This record gives sequence, C-alpha cells and structure tokens, in this order.
Amino acid sequence: MKRLAIGILASAALLSAAAGAHEMKTYQVTGPVVSVTDDSIVVTKGKDQWTIEKDAATKGPAVKPGDKVTIHYRMTATEIEVKKK
Repeated sequence: MKRLAIGILASAALLSAAAGAHEMKTYQVTGPVVSVTDDSIVVTKGKDQWTIEKDAATKGPAVKPGDKVTIHYRMTATEIEVKKK
C-alpha cells in the first residue's frame, strides 16, 4: 500500500512537471498607443503599427492614444492548412 501511494505521488509530480513544460511562450511589444477599441489596441514599434487583439479578460489599466505601453501576448493558430508538395 505504501508503494502504491509513493507511485501515485511520483506520477502526479511528473505529470505536473510535464504540464508546466508545455506552457505557451509569451511575447511582448512596447511602444506608444495609436488607438484602442473594445477588442484591439494598436501600438507603434519603429515604423510598424502592431494591432493586438484583446478582450474582457485582458489584464491592465485603461490606456489612451499616446500612452507608452508594453503589451504581453501569445501567438495562437486560428487555422492550419496543409500544402501539397
């Protein structure tokens, strides 16, 4: 019985370590805010404008155009298409 309990605890530890190893990588962009809507924020980085999607779950204070911000984001696939060789 003691071996079974140790085996279960060891398995749980390995599973939790494996789950942590597959966390999504986060990225960031810093620059002045160009515009903000309920579902996106646009910032300038160098000569490029970056549009980042946001929603009600996005953390942080309300921002307005001109504020300098750092946005942390994740890349998520919305569609995958296989190309023939």
